Amino acid sequence: MMLACQRFVSVVRNSRTLSRHVTTWSPVGAAFNAQQRKVDLLQKNVGLFGVPALSTPAGFEVAQQRALRETEQLVETACNNPPGALTVETFDQLSDSLCKVADLADFVKVGHPDPAFRDAAEKACINIGTVVERLNTNVELCRSLKNLLDNKEVLDSLDPDTRRVAELFMFDFEISGIHLDESKVRKAVSLNVNLLDLNNEFLNGTHLPNRIEKTALPEHIRHCFSIDGNSIQIGGLHADSPDELVREAAYKIFLFPNSSLLLCLDDLLTCRNELAKLVGYESFAHRALNGTMAKTPETVMKFLELLTDKLSDRPLEGACVLLNIIRETVCNNIALQVYVCVCRYKIDPSLYSPYFSLGACMEGLNMLFSQLLGVSFRNEQPMAGEVWSEEVRKLAVVHETEGLLGYIYCDFFRRPDKPHQDCHFTIQGGRLKKDGEYQHPVVVLMLSLPPPTRSTPTLLNPGMMENLFHEMGHAMHSMLGRTRYQHVTGTRCSTDFAEVPSILMEFFATDYRVVNQFARHYQTGQPLPKSMVSRLCESKRICGAADTQLQVFYAALDQVYHGKPQNRSTTDILKQMQEKFYGLPYVPNTAWQLRFSHLIGYGAKYYSYLMSRAIASMVWRQCFQKDPFNRDMGERYRREMLAHGGSKEPMLMVQGKELTLTIFLGHYLPPFL
Repeated sequence: MMLACQRFVSVVRNSRTLSRHVTTWSPVGAAFNAQQRKVDLLQKNVGLFGVPALSTPAGFEVAQQRALRETEQLVETACNNPPGALTVETFDQLSDSLCKVADLADFVKVGHPDPAFRDAAEKACINIGTVVERLNTNVELCRSLKNLLDNKEVLDSLDPDTRRVAELFMFDFEISGIHLDESKVRKAVSLNVNLLDLNNEFLNGTHLPNRIEKTALPEHIRHCFSIDGNSIQIGGLHADSPDELVREAAYKIFLFPNSSLLLCLDDLLTCRNELAKLVGYESFAHRALNGTMAKTPETVMKFLELLTDKLSDRPLEGACVLLNIIRETVCNNIALQVYVCVCRYKIDPSLYSPYFSLGACMEGLNMLFSQLLGVSFRNEQPMAGEVWSEEVRKLAVVHETEGLLGYIYCDFFRRPDKPHQDCHFTIQGGRLKKDGEYQHPVVVLMLSLPPPTRSTPTLLNPGMMENLFHEMGHAMHSMLGRTRYQHVTGTRCSTDFAEVPSILMEFFATDYRVVNQFARHYQTGQPLPKSMVSRLCESKRICGAADTQLQVFYAALDQVYHGKPQNRSTTDILKQMQEKFYGLPYVPNTAWQLRFSHLIGYGAKYYSYLMSRAIASMVWRQCFQKDPFNRDMGERYRREMLAHGGSKEPMLMVQGKELTLTIFLGHYLPPFL
């Protein structure tokens, strides 16, 4: 990084013309390619996300109490009014009131740098979660909804969206065991509360680094890791390191088994299975998949096995290239992500990064959304206390005719104690309010990028750039949804459909016609050569089968973990599934499953990435492959898919008619780029 800074300063000193050229960024590009302007400390603290109570950690208690008071009033309204559209509206207000606290707290507990805020947020998550579980087993509340759904005359008077939301709320009651006797209901609530604690414990553990004595590693590679006194801290796989020994050390140390976390995972899976059995399902996977596109674990496994068969039919070219790369770069059977990353980044990422400054990539996204959807970003300066780090950028998302659509808070840069993960958080869902105004959606995008310096912008490698596009796909799903009810806004849809908009963005990120619009060298202003984009796409194509097969393995492991109890360790299960679905040997004394954070949010649903990729592939081919800037197709995509959130069956959005999974499996498999 120091060398890059020196080169940049030298170039600017020696060329006034060049200096003027490379600093000509749009307001959005400039906002992300420069250090953030300091907040005026004399301003009044408006609280996190502009919520006044959250100017201090104690504000979470205030927010909780306010939500609970609203909850009591809304439950009374729902139970004491005749069945009708008002019933569903009241349920949605109830959901909105609780989600405004729970969703915000769900982000703060992992994203805020202040431990006091994180602790207060975690307590709020548990408290609100407990309230939700009790509401989901409230017989009187359920009866008010059942009276609506059992009344054919009233049901027929409802519009399709209202009817679907009513059915979704009833589904929540059913999977929570509303039909059980009182003692079993209490047991279900207890299991759900226990799961909240186990989920938090496991999720926190997946992000914790492992430590080793400094003397245990060769001196010449110690500098590659974080040194803390006499120990070395390893918080990732370092899979893109050019040094084989660094990759091997990181793999074995980062994935070394943690006995307490292994017990936590065992307890978590046992608790999930017990809950599922209690409420009438064969397994947790059966419970989790009820209501998805796949419907059952049997269909998921059929999908994964079909994919495996298709992959085995691929020409040997990719496999031969992969084998040669492995022979050249990897020994000692260090498998999984290491193999995949070595293969994918056979190209030199450092050659691409200068063309992918964060500002340039944000300009590219702004340009793409403007042409496709008439939507643009407007950088706004946060107020005092509104954001949790001075490096967070706030974007207003504005439509050319509709005006403000919502806000995206961009938490893109690394900092101590911040999770190394890329994700999208809903802070506030969109909905139509009683006064006719639309409640603007608010989201956070979290990445883990190096921050800019005074002389050098943040430079992304190709994988980082693709991840940025992926997460922005989630954000725009939230921004462009215009549902009547927040219960189904944006990404609040079937999990195996929620990844479609984000994966579709990956196709745009690797199309030269799109990349050529924004990828330019941050020092010279020169565009990224087409030959380099071609090499990038070729590396993805060659390794596409191996990468997809790795995802199949992850998805299959997730299914087995959440299927019927195996009476063997999670590591033994991993070893068997790895050999069956991936083919590379298990590395002794490792426990990759303890880094599988998706087991929490995607329990029994990790297959969603593969199924969503299949749908995204279909959308790309039918709508954007010919012209990635086609405005008519962009408007159609918003109108027929993004706008509905979860208010419409995903299969109906895909084709406009019922699409059987057999046809889907047979004809819409993910392509290999």
